Amino acid sequence: MFNDIGPLELVTLVVLAVLIFGPDKLPKVIQDVTRTIRKIREFSESAKQDIRSELGPEFKDFEFEDLNPKTFIRKQLDNDELGLKEIRNGFDLKKEMAEVTDAVHSRDTDTPSPSPSSPSGSAGGRVDMTKKPEGDERPPFDMDAT
Repeated sequence: MFNDIGPLELVTLVVLAVLIFGPDKLPKVIQDVTRTIRKIREFSESAKQDIRSELGPEFKDFEFEDLNPKTFIRKQLDNDELGLKEIRNGFDLKKEMAEVTDAVHSRDTDTPSPSPSSPSGSAGGRVDMTKKPEGDERPPFDMDAT
């Protein structure tokens, strides 16, 4: 519940509790808080047991943690009935990334490279992004456009 509280925050909370409640009332407040937390946990456990008993035997493996969307999706994707493991294992990410990289860098062997004589610098609808544009001059500065 409080996994991200560091030692400095914990000391700060203790000092604030002592300042707010005083050293005389602090043990009583701590007892009241722990008793309340314990009652809330007992109430939630009894509610879970009531729900499980009302659902019947067909939901005997029902877990309330499955209601969390992340857990539910992870459980459904790990289900072997869908055949997703075969699809996942058949996908070679390195090979796909290499093909994409080759396509981006125009290293595709079955398509011709762009010819330098073409006016737009492209062949077959492809644009050579590595080639610098002709005329490296900057456009004129427009004060109204900024």
